[in-house]
Amino acid sequence: MTGLLVVTAVPAEAEAIRAGLAASTAPAPPDVTEPPDVTVLPVGVGPAVAGAATARLLALAEAAGRPYRAVVSAGIAGGFVGRVAVGGTVLADRSVAADLGAESPAGFIPVEDLGMPPELLGGGRIVPADPGLLARLRAALPGATVGTVLTVSTVTGTAASTAALAERHPDAVAEAMEGYGVAVAAAQAGVPFAELRTVSNPIGPRDRSAWRMREAFAALTAAAAALH
Repeated sequence: MTGLLVVTAVPAEAEAIRAGLAASTAPAPPDVTEPPDVTVLPVGVGPAVAGAATARLLALAEAAGRPYRAVVSAGIAGGFVGRVAVGGTVLADRSVAADLGAESPAGFIPVEDLGMPPELLGGGRIVPADPGLLARLRAALPGATVGTVLTVSTVTGTAASTAALAERHPDAVAEAMEGYGVAVAAAQAGVPFAELRTVSNPIGPRDRSAWRMREAFAALTAAAAALH
């Protein structure tokens, strides 16, 4: 069995994690031929491409007889004001497909309430983090905020949509665009899953002056030691 697979949306996130791993571990001897304990790869933006790419990586590893022991979806995210600070670190206790469902005059209807047969929903739109993996990450990152991380296909950008999302998900601390897709791929492969995020901006109306990308990437690098 190979080590941990860490997937990010974009190369910059992967580079930040690799920098943290490099700083926290000694160089491997040149004669070591075993795969590294942690593999970090960017797989694309959005739940569909992230899920498909992760599923392919897991399938290839399994077919080669060297399956990964766990998968972590990692990167930067937007944080709910009052629930996590910009620059903070978040661990998901569950990853939720927040916009998988239907609109109605009465409000949003989750996909599981639309009358579809359960077998068509796979694992549902809520995938819990693996308890053991989450516990290890929490122990390594005691200052991290733990809560629901939402996966959206459209980043929230208005006060009204932010308020509606916060009301529907009172335990949510952050939103990103890949976690649920990666979680489904991991669940289908029977591999433990977790999600790690650092917060670059408050969720709400898009205000680039409030974004703190440098701080979020620095926090991601610092958090990388927990992945070793």
